[in-house]
Amino acid sequence: MSNQYLNTITENASRLGMRLQESFSEHTRDLTINRGASAAYLDVSDEKSKNIRKQLDSNSDKEKLDAMKRIIALISKGRNVSEYFAQVVKNVASQNLEIRKLVYIFLLRYAEQEPDLALLSINTFQKDLTDSNPLIRAMALRVLSGIKVPMIASIVVLAIKKCAADISPYVRKAAALAIPKCYELDSTQLPSLISIISTLLRDRSPLSIGSVAVAFEATCPTRLDLLHQQYRRFCKILVDVDEWGQVNLLNLLLRYTRTMLPRPVVNENGVEELDKDVKLLLDSIEPVFLGRNPAVVLAAARIFYYVAPPSQLEKIVQPLLRLLFSSRETERVVLAYILVISKSHPHLFAPYYSRLLLRADDLRPVKKDKIRLLLTILSPENYSAILRELIDYTDDIDDDISSEAIRGIGHCATTIPESIYQCLTALMDLIKSPYDPVVSSAVLVIKSLVQSQLHASANWNGSDSPVAIISQLARRIGDIKHAQARACVVWLVGQYAASDQTTRGPEGILEWAPDVLRKTAKTFSQESSAVKLQVATLAAKLLVLCPTDRALGLLTQYVLSLSRYDLNYDVRDRGRMLSSLLAGISPTFFMNGTEPEDRSGVILRREQVRLVLFDGKNTVVVDEPSLSDHLDSLLGTVSLITGRPAQIDSVLPDWLERGVESSLRDTEEDITPQPVLPFAIFGQKPTVEGKGSIPVVLTPSVPLRPDSANGSKRPWSNLDEFYGNEAEQGSEETDGTDEEEKGEGESDSGDEEIGDSENSSGDEGEIEGEDEIETRHGHDDEEIKEGLIGSIVESEPRPPSAKISISESDGEDSTDS
Repeated sequence: MSNQYLNTITENASRLGMRLQESFSEHTRDLTINRGASAAYLDVSDEKSKNIRKQLDSNSDKEKLDAMKRIIALISKGRNVSEYFAQVVKNVASQNLEIRKLVYIFLLRYAEQEPDLALLSINTFQKDLTDSNPLIRAMALRVLSGIKVPMIASIVVLAIKKCAADISPYVRKAAALAIPKCYELDSTQLPSLISIISTLLRDRSPLSIGSVAVAFEATCPTRLDLLHQQYRRFCKILVDVDEWGQVNLLNLLLRYTRTMLPRPVVNENGVEELDKDVKLLLDSIEPVFLGRNPAVVLAAARIFYYVAPPSQLEKIVQPLLRLLFSSRETERVVLAYILVISKSHPHLFAPYYSRLLLRADDLRPVKKDKIRLLLTILSPENYSAILRELIDYTDDIDDDISSEAIRGIGHCATTIPESIYQCLTALMDLIKSPYDPVVSSAVLVIKSLVQSQLHASANWNGSDSPVAIISQLARRIGDIKHAQARACVVWLVGQYAASDQTTRGPEGILEWAPDVLRKTAKTFSQESSAVKLQVATLAAKLLVLCPTDRALGLLTQYVLSLSRYDLNYDVRDRGRMLSSLLAGISPTFFMNGTEPEDRSGVILRREQVRLVLFDGKNTVVVDEPSLSDHLDSLLGTVSLITGRPAQIDSVLPDWLERGVESSLRDTEEDITPQPVLPFAIFGQKPTVEGKGSIPVVLTPSVPLRPDSANGSKRPWSNLDEFYGNEAEQGSEETDGTDEEEKGEGESDSGDEEIGDSENSSGDEGEIEGEDEIETRHGHDDEEIKEGLIGSIVESEPRPPSAKISISESDGEDSTDS
């Protein structure tokens, strides 16, 4: 029994699997066919290409559509298909919408290359401008403006003007984008194009505003007066504009603000004075910081940096830090922005230094920018953590990054005096590194520190004194291979070799200085030119310090002799100059057993030569890359990223002293409407000064159902109660009508009768008007309202001479004065 049950389950499961497989195949059949067909369009074999021309000339829309898809696929792969231009143009008037779209795409690509053939279809483009499909109208204008033939410029202007008034915002956007093309085609059409731009600037659709801003910048960027009436509206609709339109609009508003609005200032009391229009712009930009597009956030940050007062700059910190982790490309640009901002406001990003640390997978430019940024925001509160990071970065596999980090350690010692001991300790440890680039960079930094700061303090003692540091460098001169680093060590030895204490070496010279000269003299011929220059100078300095030592004299004579016959002319000139300079100190060292030469000119004494060689050298600094390279570039420019000036870089206008009048930006929407005062219906209509007569909506100042003086009518609380009184009031209908006809028949004495009725509080008129409302034409709502208004009119005070008659036909009041 159990086996039979198991077989049944297995059979049912297999049937279910087969059914699911068939159902899946049936539902995915179309998908498989479409994918195969799409892949077939990318087939660029010669056999497929030969059939394209035949398919374009066929009468079948299916064949034409297939051919156009193949052509567009070839364009996407970078193939030149301009040979099919004549056949494609023939299908520009096809009734098939898909074919026309593909033909327009093709024409947009090759209309500039084949302008003469494109002219054959101008009539079709003009006809398509009136098509019911806005996509066809927009594409027709795009192709028409893309034909680079100056003779059709007037036709293009008319087409743009027509599309600028189109009901579709997509078509108006296409019209705005066609304006720069037309201006490039024929600049004499500028007045007409400016008129069209003025019309498009008043467009209420956020979809087209961004394109209008592009057209404005490309056509008439100096006509900022056209934006006076639109400035506040642009600020209010900024949030609703599309992303790339926001970027263009923000750049335009930045130029307008800097040119037309007063600059935010801080008065004597420390209070910021901010114009209301500037505040409107800044308030409108704040929601944009939450956008997904990094370009929008960067454009908004650019406006805040160049427009907002310093107290509001904190609002751009978090949006910029958020973009650091979006993508590699965005990170590079954001770091450049933060570098410029932190140069003038380092306190903004100083608390967030932990989010700016290097990562192992960062690119080289990103790592360099991060190190420069950490040094820019360096402060007494965070220098210890940043210094530890810089020391760790010296082990980077990239020599440029490690050198940048070592220079950063030197910058930290210069900026934060409290960190000098830690920086020197780290640099001295780096000298022991087996990697030559690390040692060379450390030597250069130490030389800079000794030259710029350590010599200024007289209380340096122990291992951290300049003499102790230089002695360690001097002992490692053989391990330092980098030419510039060796030259720095030799210079430091010669500059600080003098000593007032008694040593085991020559008198007045530190004991390790002559040994450095001995080692470098042995390898003089193999040294670079920079090292040879410093070795020759070292020999001259040591001889000036101790002219009586024979060993120093011989070493100096040997080095200067090699210098005078060196291949480098700078080294030769240095050797001859030093020989002449030292002639007055020890002339016997330079005679080589011959009579002294007759030297013309002034011979300097030892004190004078020492003054020439030693004094005035403390301010010389080794040329190092600046930590603030390219930070003077403007935000939003290409030179900020590339480090080279570009022609497309925008220029930021300077602030005006006071700006233009704020009233120029006032519109009818900004003017608060005056309240309408109540007035009598039969009196004169009120007018607004400067505006003429305006229509006034009447609003009753009394309840819709006036109370009767004699209490014969009770007030209605709702319509159900009103309709419920229909049966009770039916008997009064005839009496009310007879009284009305009687009043009309006695027109001669009507004035007197009306006057009497007014003296008796007008109760009869009220009852008659109310009875007529209740009995007319099935109680229509509109007639009920008219009757109620009539009863209100009867309750209002009227002049004694007024005569009122209620017509049975139309229920309207007629008044005779």
